[in-house]
Amino acid sequence: MAELILTPNIDRPDDFYAALIAAHDGLSKEESDALNARLILILANHIGDGEALSQALVAARLQEEPSE
Repeated sequence: MAELILTPNIDRPDDFYAALIAAHDGLSKEESDALNARLILILANHIGDGEALSQALVAARLQEEPSE
């Protein structure tokens, strides 16, 4: 079982963020949501560890902003 890494672990995170934002450029809300869904599934497949993916879902849910 892989332990989920929650500390910064991305090589050149600013470059990745810029590429992520650029990938959404010109897309509608629906197209952007679909891109995000495909990216999540691609990365989940790459990770492949169900326990790590479960931990990621919990961590993402805990970091949600409260509704206003």
